Amino acid sequence: DDEADFIALRDPELPCQQIEGLGRSVKPLDDLRAFATLVRLMRTQRPDIVHTHTAKAGVLGRLAAFVARVPIRVHTFHGHVLHGYFSPLVTKLVILIEKMLARRTTTLAAVGAQVRADLLAAGIGKPQQFTVVPPGVSISATLTKLEAREQLGLPLDAPIVLFVGRLTRIKRPDRLMEAFRGVLSRVPNAVLAIAGEGDLLDETKDLAHDLGDSVKFLGWQSDLSRVYPAADVVALTSDNEGMPVTLIEASMLGIPCVTTDVGSAREVVLNEQTGFVTSIQPPKIAEALTALLTDWDLTKRFGAEAKVHANTNFGTSRLVDDYAQIYRRAISERRGT
Repeated sequence: DDEADFIALRDPELPCQQIEGLGRSVKPLDDLRAFATLVRLMRTQRPDIVHTHTAKAGVLGRLAAFVARVPIRVHTFHGHVLHGYFSPLVTKLVILIEKMLARRTTTLAAVGAQVRADLLAAGIGKPQQFTVVPPGVSISATLTKLEAREQLGLPLDAPIVLFVGRLTRIKRPDRLMEAFRGVLSRVPNAVLAIAGEGDLLDETKDLAHDLGDSVKFLGWQSDLSRVYPAADVVALTSDNEGMPVTLIEASMLGIPCVTTDVGSAREVVLNEQTGFVTSIQPPKIAEALTALLTDWDLTKRFGAEAKVHANTNFGTSRLVDDYAQIYRRAISERRGT
């Protein structure tokens, strides 16, 4: 309830039906109610294809599609929760559920090759079921660097590192803060701008308290095309990711990135070509950020390479074509043609 709705922001006229009880958290009664609603909808509307996304909706949606006898079931893994989210026991249960669901899923899509490899290594699905479908992004800068910094209240002439994302445990804002302290030891006028909120917002502010104006909290931003241009470098310090859209968006705008080597991040950021892919150790992250903030020729070259790579491989038209091919192939195989 305290988060903005993406559809309302981007396409308020899009036909959309809200399913009561279908939320992120596991709540048995709400989940059962949502499952019953989904089954009823599918039996009424009789779709040929049901395509599910994310872990929780993927479980309920695919189970409902199976019960309603929907002939083609497609699921996209935008990442996975195989590590960094749950206890070992719960993780084993998640893997067991995903294995069972994969047997009843026509096609599995993964946002990156590494995400697919991780899922197959856990025994989820078969290689022939999987197709890699990277995200499709469309973004363009609406402001110059100076205009963006003025609107966000950022210094006009300081080197700026930008973090975009939810401040949650899996994103490791504590690691970000530790790495940035290392940056300040070499680039004392650097500024870290944090765009986003989350359950660790107050904790992150406490970690940044003694750094004063070196850390700026921008809050939740509805239009990131007005935020990215302010940055010289974008940083991501997560424990786990699928294929981070923030890295794609920044790259499309010609901003080099530094990311931990998680999920399919290295498929977006080409190490030492469009940015740096590092270990999760804060000193290594700090070293990579410092290299870009102290060598503007390198930053400019990486940014130019990043823009070409991202716009070539992660455009929206490619995404639409990829999914259209999945649907056509599934229909053709269903018909035996």
